[in-house]
Amino acid sequence: MDLLKEMADALIVIIRIGVLMRVVFCFIKMASNEEEVGMYKKRAKHAVVFYILAESIWLIRDLVLGYYA
Repeated sequence: MDLLKEMADALIVIIRIGVLMRVVFCFIKMASNEEEVGMYKKRAKHAVVFYILAESIWLIRDLVLGYYA
């Protein structure tokens, strides 16, 4: 069970780092290519929405496990 918890914690860290890197990448691309600003803005927005959903699911998971454990 401890291994599963460690793997789950590692996954959420990877998600956080990945979203941060994606948003930074989109900002860099927006600065370098002014023709495709709208596309990269949309991609950055989708990354932030994904992060919010992932954190929400993570919180619900913790609440359910805390309630039934």
